[in-house]
Amino acid sequence: MKTLGFSLAMLLPLAAPRVRADVLPLIAPPPPETEQPLPTLQPGRSCPELAEAIRADVGAEARVWSVTVLNSDGDILGDVNGAVPRIPASNQKLVSTAFALDRLGPDFRLKTRLIQRPDGSLELNGEGDPDLGIAGLQRFAMAALRQGGAMGESLQDVKLMVREEPRSNWWPADWHPADRGYAYGAPITRLALTSNAVGGAVSDPYNRLQVLFSKEVSRRGGTVSIERGQPMVEPLPTDDDHSVVLHEEASAPMHALLSLANTESHNFTAEVLMRQASGLWDVNAASRATERWMLEQGLPIQGLRVADGSGLSRNNRVTSRTIAALLMRMDQHPFAPYYQASMAIAGQRGTLRNLYRGTVLEGKFRGKTGTISGVRSISGYLQTHDGPRYVAMISNGSGYPNTVMGQILRSVQRFSPCPSSDATVMQPDVPG
Repeated sequence: MKTLGFSLAMLLPLAAPRVRADVLPLIAPPPPETEQPLPTLQPGRSCPELAEAIRADVGAEARVWSVTVLNSDGDILGDVNGAVPRIPASNQKLVSTAFALDRLGPDFRLKTRLIQRPDGSLELNGEGDPDLGIAGLQRFAMAALRQGGAMGESLQDVKLMVREEPRSNWWPADWHPADRGYAYGAPITRLALTSNAVGGAVSDPYNRLQVLFSKEVSRRGGTVSIERGQPMVEPLPTDDDHSVVLHEEASAPMHALLSLANTESHNFTAEVLMRQASGLWDVNAASRATERWMLEQGLPIQGLRVADGSGLSRNNRVTSRTIAALLMRMDQHPFAPYYQASMAIAGQRGTLRNLYRGTVLEGKFRGKTGTISGVRSISGYLQTHDGPRYVAMISNGSGYPNTVMGQILRSVQRFSPCPSSDATVMQPDVPG
């Protein structure tokens, strides 16, 4: 089964954004200058020349394509089946990352904490940090050993409550069983060492954490008894309960998490961000919250169906008009630089680094790719002589999608500005 790809290099600890030789470094965008509201999508003029070119680009495959091109005024310059809902594959991440950035903000970090309750008992709570690694686990073990277990016991005897989601929440129910064995289909848990992937997916991440934590405590001369508990609604210490955070590991900042989800198409990160933004770890409840957020933005959401945050589910549905409108709206968001910086770049970075290299599109298109069996999607921002174009392209069944998508992007660039929008000023006849 053809599936979403990602780089295992992502699983290294993220004290700072990753820099690879073949990838442009991540640069933290400046903070927004204003808190301007999101604009309203307005009906407007089209570009007949562009619309005709797009129809020619998709040719006989038109029935399996949805394509929409907007300008910064929200005018639909070109559209083919733009109102037809289709399976978006990883273009779904454009929705979940926009939701997360808007709700959580650019300074957000996922936290994993070791907490000591008033009775001396210890608890390990997490928020799904995709880069929590073995070194972080070792630091938690050392912090636990320094405190010991319940009051009055040996400092070398540790009692630990590990709070984790039930197994029923580890995977969206409609993820194909075959996908769950691969790293891209790893279970979604709050306490995820190396994103629950070691080559392939870790089938029981709770057991792995328990074994590794016990070995680390034993290696340092202590003993530990680990009990599993349900996640708490309010896991953090409050002034009333007198609990204390003994040790905390924080993820990379939001702009790096967004880039991991969008540039590298990391499914685990996208799923965690959607859950964290909604405050709900049940994927069905988190998906409904995402749909409500899309509605609140005033976007055209006819046919929208959110089934997960990553796009691995084949039950997701979205139109190209919805995706293009979301891109346009996020370009006017106070945190727009963070969202744009999270995208792959044609011919240069991420999942687009091998596409359109050496062409007029290189460096001009920032976007998100998506691929599962029978589905190919690419949507994003194309910089033209006439300003940005918000382009959404989804194919469900094309025989040569990459070729068509490249043709469409070049057509958008070629018809910018739209020839028919340049009215010729007629001069009055002057007697000679």
